[in-house]
Amino acid sequence: MNSKEDLWYDALVRKDSSFEGQFFVGVKTTGIFCRPGCTARKPKKLNTEFFTNVKDALDHGYRPCKICDPLKPLGAVPNWLAPLMKELEIHPQQKLKDQDLRNLELEPERVRRWFKQHHGLTFQAYQRSLRINQAFGQIKKGEKVISSAYDHGYESLSGFGDSFKKIVGESPRSSMDKEIIHIQRIPSPLGPLLLGATEKGICLLEFTDRKMLETQLERLKKYYNSVPLPGSNHHMELLRSELLEYFKGERKAFSVSLDLRGSTFQVSVWKILQQIPYGRTRSYKEQAIALGNLKSIRAVARANGDNRISIVIPCHRVIGGDGKLVGYGGGLWRKQWLLNLESSRKQLKLDL
Repeated sequence: MNSKEDLWYDALVRKDSSFEGQFFVGVKTTGIFCRPGCTARKPKKLNTEFFTNVKDALDHGYRPCKICDPLKPLGAVPNWLAPLMKELEIHPQQKLKDQDLRNLELEPERVRRWFKQHHGLTFQAYQRSLRINQAFGQIKKGEKVISSAYDHGYESLSGFGDSFKKIVGESPRSSMDKEIIHIQRIPSPLGPLLLGATEKGICLLEFTDRKMLETQLERLKKYYNSVPLPGSNHHMELLRSELLEYFKGERKAFSVSLDLRGSTFQVSVWKILQQIPYGRTRSYKEQAIALGNLKSIRAVARANGDNRISIVIPCHRVIGGDGKLVGYGGGLWRKQWLLNLESSRKQLKLDL
């Protein structure tokens, strides 16, 4: 095996989920193929065969593993949890307790672990944030605080006020100048994405494992005077649909509205990024020229790195002047994957 396959095999043995999206492994002795983080028993190195996409694994006659389900987009809600998520989508105001979960044939502890792992919240905390989001929206539209509190499962106004202040940071009446940023986690072939939107448009699309994610969320609070809360709106539903088409290779441009906020320079750089055609790349120097300021190359690079809306604002299409892949917050392997999706040209040089 070459050095890359040695690295991949080591990741497979360690069940390293940070390699998700980089490779799939076919097991010759069983005829199945798996994700890097699969929990199934690991094969010997000589019995493995590596692929960079699902199609190649299937074309070589391998069947998808039933344990790690490599055909399902990374970050997708597991089948056992889907009925609960549907229930929350239809009735976000309800308050489900442990016995309600058992009535849905769900083990409360398993549900708690999944929400803690994927949302950083317990299921109960996630429900509270969802209800507060819904109630906050009603209050901003003129609904009385007490009516909104009772409509969303709170038995007293004081209880609602305490919960609201704990999540939002202020009382309902003191928060009327704040905006609502709806947040949800969505799957993709490259791993789960955190999606955020205001009523004006999309303001966040980041891979959940990006190191700068916490910083970006803090910037959202600053620029939008808001606390991100679980929820959804029509901009998010449109983007989910357009992303699905993009990853299938059926969409080259996005029509969803964006809500861009930052410094004047940052916003100008992000708008220039959107002018790079699908299937094409530019260097940071070319970006500075397009901006009309050749001396701003480093500042352009910093603004690219501060982009909070990946893929839609295609900072992955900016490469080094020498043709190498550099500077992508989601990881250079994702940058290479996106460029490969958009172009049939020879792969750009990737420094690992």
